Amino acid sequence: MILSSLGWADAPPQGFVPGLATFSPAPRRPHAMRMRSVPYKAHHPLSVWSMWDLAAVKENIWQDAMDEEIRVIKKNRTWELVDRPKSKDIIGLKWVYKTKFNEDGSIQKHKARLVAKGYSQQPGIDFNETFAPVVRMETIRTVLALAAQLKTKVYQLDAKSAFLNGELEEEVYVEQPQGYVEKGREDKVYRLRKALYGLKQALRAWNNKIDHYFQQNGFTRSLSEPSLYLKKEGTHDFLILCLYVDDLIYTSTNPRMAEVFKKNMMKEYEMTDLGTMRYFLGIQVQQSDEGIFISQGKYAENLLKKFNMLKSKPMDTPMAINLKLTSNDGAPKFDASIYKSVVGSLIYLTNTRPDIVHAVSVVSRFMSDPSNHHFAAVKRILRYIQGTKGYGIRYTQEKKAHLVGYTDSDWAGAIDDRKSTSGYVFFLGSKVISWSSKKQSIVALSTTEAEYISATSAACEAVWIRRILADLRQEQNTPTKLYCDNMSTIAMTKNPVFHSRSKHIELRHHFIRKLVEDGEIELKFCGTDEQIADVFTKALPREKFYYFRERLNVAGQMH
Repeated sequence: MILSSLGWADAPPQGFVPGLATFSPAPRRPHAMRMRSVPYKAHHPLSVWSMWDLAAVKENIWQDAMDEEIRVIKKNRTWELVDRPKSKDIIGLKWVYKTKFNEDGSIQKHKARLVAKGYSQQPGIDFNETFAPVVRMETIRTVLALAAQLKTKVYQLDAKSAFLNGELEEEVYVEQPQGYVEKGREDKVYRLRKALYGLKQALRAWNNKIDHYFQQNGFTRSLSEPSLYLKKEGTHDFLILCLYVDDLIYTSTNPRMAEVFKKNMMKEYEMTDLGTMRYFLGIQVQQSDEGIFISQGKYAENLLKKFNMLKSKPMDTPMAINLKLTSNDGAPKFDASIYKSVVGSLIYLTNTRPDIVHAVSVVSRFMSDPSNHHFAAVKRILRYIQGTKGYGIRYTQEKKAHLVGYTDSDWAGAIDDRKSTSGYVFFLGSKVISWSSKKQSIVALSTTEAEYISATSAACEAVWIRRILADLRQEQNTPTKLYCDNMSTIAMTKNPVFHSRSKHIELRHHFIRKLVEDGEIELKFCGTDEQIADVFTKALPREKFYYFRERLNVAGQMH
């Protein structure tokens, strides 16, 4: 049926091989493709591989996409045709196809990418350094919270074929691409002057290129966040820029600065102007006069659909109160690949859902050897998401927006090794920007020790956020208040004397004492009923969970 619907009679055209993720079309035959559905990837939900797009095949959209890719490569002077060298390895090329979608599920564009078979590269010969930074999610949330506070719009640009702009330092040769071999020169190869997608060093080359451009044009790169840039103009105006591979988001206190920046970027590189930020790395962003609302509703719906939970009965909380999971629970084993897939997807969902962070953290401890009991806990999280899939984080303007944090810990909550769980959360005013729920690396001998270790972890995060805010011209001139519900822990941070409760604690956990002494951190007491970080350390009753969820500003979409 599929073959006849494509107009292929009894057999597929030349070059079609079923079951492969990529395809090598016969020359100038756009319909001779082979594609399959690729599993949903939580770490990069920006684009989804598509099944056969019949309309695209009939209208030669894929051929147009390939022609566009070759046009950009030639325009950028990415390569030059040379004689085949005898002493160099020649890297192969392949075409990869994908359909990019908007936040509402509609098709944004069909993209054909010419990719180098980088797996054949040899370190020290074809490439050296490969690392390149990307902006952290905490930084993105901080910038969005600041934009809501300053009442500025956040805009987005997408660099077309970004990696093709990165200049190579190494001598790299590639084959001529299938379908675009020059007649009469079939024996020649291309020497790359700039990077191609798939090369080990492609991301680093692009990052070096655009970083150099930003710094040449008046931007200052943050020392604490290498993908965060700031450009100042006059006494008060500034422009903030975040870079995530080939996606850029920016906001400015001066609309003219934002407009000039956009024009300069589109003049220097081929850019797609996406207007105000609406969809970024699978995160939906709604900007209005009321503030900014970020969510992953579409992502959550796709996740539920993938694991057949879209019609499940919703649950009030993501985790049962008395649930204690262990590695050896005696239950039948569950498929580890499916378990890893769903938990990995849930981990990405926590970028806008702090209310599920603790539950996801607990189930992620059993990735290597899950049982049916573990998967039952995962299904409860999915059922909770089913009832709250449209939820996200609200950012609104406030009179004051100082950095404030909460830190908490359980004690020996992990049954297998009796380790404790640290949890913290930070707000800019009432706008939540950073959170964590993580099992401690050592066994704490008391609740005080567990809380002390957790407080040090939170203090380290506070120092980093303070530096980010200083880079964004939002200096914190007073100590950051860190709320803790354990008086002994607060006393330990102020008392430099080692006694029976602290003499065995590892030296690095005493870093918080220096921060308190220097006036960067101030530990304050708060009652357990007001300890928001409690939701990151243990399962809570429904009423208490709802209260803390509201304090986190996790709610439905703004109207």
